[in-house]
Amino acid sequence: MFVFKAAVVGAGTMGGEIAHAIASADVPVVLKDVDPRFVEQGREKARSIWQGRVEAGKLAPEELERRMALIAGTTSYDGFGDVDLVIEAVPERIELKARVFGELDDVTPGTAILASNTSALSIDEIAAATTRPDKVVGFHFFYPASVMRLIEVIEGFETSPETVQAAMSFAQAIRKTPIRCREAPGFVVNRILNSSLGEVFRFQEETGASFEEIDRAMTEAKATPMGPFMLADLLGLDTVAHVGRHLNEQLGERFPLHRGMLERVERGELGAKTGKGFYEHRP
Repeated sequence: MFVFKAAVVGAGTMGGEIAHAIASADVPVVLKDVDPRFVEQGREKARSIWQGRVEAGKLAPEELERRMALIAGTTSYDGFGDVDLVIEAVPERIELKARVFGELDDVTPGTAILASNTSALSIDEIAAATTRPDKVVGFHFFYPASVMRLIEVIEGFETSPETVQAAMSFAQAIRKTPIRCREAPGFVVNRILNSSLGEVFRFQEETGASFEEIDRAMTEAKATPMGPFMLADLLGLDTVAHVGRHLNEQLGERFPLHRGMLERVERGELGAKTGKGFYEHRP
């Protein structure tokens, strides 16, 4: 199966990045959100990435405009009637994702693949909201999707081999490196990442070491390219907490939760996107 036209539902930062990755491969993409402001923000995110290449002399201005024309913004499901693949990138709430997939089941061709960018939620639960669970698959990008090459292709219990193969091929078509995995808490990357983050969180709470000390020690030792607390801020503390809770519930205390992080989330201090998390961030 070839993807001649795609769609992205959810035009947040990740949605804009995903649309950029698809349009960069010359595939037309519809970018949808409930608010026209979000749609425009998503398109502007894509534009800003290409603009950086224009300023670096690596992309012609007219090529930027040609690629922008491949991203159609919408607040409705107009334009979804002939898509081959849809990537859902709405917030990590199972009831919201299930509702979106139920809507997509109604407005897309029966042959279309419905993919979720979820970082941890059950593909089987999401697929249950549709009449085509065999065509539902996880398609998890990593932030920033315009740079990070990895995509997790997650196979639900009823996902067909043909759907998995089509998703793997599409990932390669948009110049990404797919890894295939089956439904499991945290999939591959978040299970590994949160295991290491959990140990760092436990150490910080037990010793009282500062976030800066730990981040500096790990980057100076070249253990990680970025300190774990700065990474959490950039990913979004709400997202990290959500995945952490899910793994803690499913797999127990070997995935500990950082109390300070949960308190910050309660206060609305979600990291870089709100200007404050473990660190202060400039707008």
